[in-house]
Amino acid sequence: MQRLFYYMIYGVLWAMSLLPMPILYFKANCLRYILQYVIGYRKQVIEDNLTLVFPEKTAAERTKIKKQYYLHLCDLVVETIKSITISEKELKKRFVVENLEIVDDYYRNKKSLLIYCSHYANWEWASILSTQIPFKGLGVYKTLRIDFFDTLIRNIRGRFGATIVSNKKIIPALFRSVRKGEQTVTLILADQTPKRSKIKFTDTFMGIEVPIFTGSEEIAKRLDFAVAYLKVMKIKRGYYKATVVPLTENPKETEDYAITKAFIKEIEKQIEEAPQYYLWSHKRWKHRIVD
Repeated sequence: MQRLFYYMIYGVLWAMSLLPMPILYFKANCLRYILQYVIGYRKQVIEDNLTLVFPEKTAAERTKIKKQYYLHLCDLVVETIKSITISEKELKKRFVVENLEIVDDYYRNKKSLLIYCSHYANWEWASILSTQIPFKGLGVYKTLRIDFFDTLIRNIRGRFGATIVSNKKIIPALFRSVRKGEQTVTLILADQTPKRSKIKFTDTFMGIEVPIFTGSEEIAKRLDFAVAYLKVMKIKRGYYKATVVPLTENPKETEDYAITKAFIKEIEKQIEEAPQYYLWSHKRWKHRIVD
C-alpha cells in the first residue's frame, strides 16, 4: 500500500515538474496566499523569529519581510518539484557557481573538501555542483520520518551523481573514502539546532545566544578536510548565484569552534542583506540561552 501511495503521489509531482517555470511560479503565488492567509502556516513561529532577531525594525517592516518570505518559501516548493525532471543544462543556467577554480585548487592539492550550506536562498539546487567538480560528491541529509518524502528528497538530491548519505552514516562513509584514497566534496546543511543532550558550544546568532551545531567542524578536524561555505544568493525569481567562500584549509591547526563561528558570520551577513530568503519557519532559536 505504501509503495502504491508513493507512485501515485510521485506521478502527480512528476507531471507537475514538467510544467514551464512561469506556470509553476503562478502556482507558487496561489500557494503563498493559501499558506499565509488561509492556513497561516507556522505564522507564529515566523513572527516570533522576526521579532526576536529584528527588534529594531517596525511592525510594518517585519510584516513586509514575512510576506516576502512566504512567497520565497513557495518558490522553494515549486523549485524542488521542478528538480524531479529539470535538465542539467537548465539547472546550470539557473544555479551558477561562480568560482569553481577554488574547488579545482583543492583537488590539485590532494585535499578533500567539506562545504557548509545553510537554509538560505535555495540549497536544494546546490546538488548541481556534483556535475562540475572532479571529486566524488556526497550530500548529507537528515532522515525524514515519512518514507515517501525521505525517498523523494534522496532521489532529487542524488539526480546529478552525488551519493546521498544520512547524517548518522556520513562519518563511516567518509572514512571509507579516505581509506580508498578518494578525494571527496561533501555538502552539509550545517546551520542546524543540536539536541539539548548534544549541546557542546553556544554563541550568538543574529544577536541571540543559542546552541550551535559543531558536528561539521568535528568531521573536518578528524579527517583534516578543507572547509568552505557555499554562499547562495537569489538574483531573481528562479535564478541563483553561488560563491565558494574558503573558511580554512588546515582545520586541525584552527582553534576550536573558529570554523563554526566563521560560518555563522557568513550567514548573518546574508540575513542582514536580504532577510526574506532565510528559513524563518524553522525553530532555530527554540533553545536560546535566556539570562
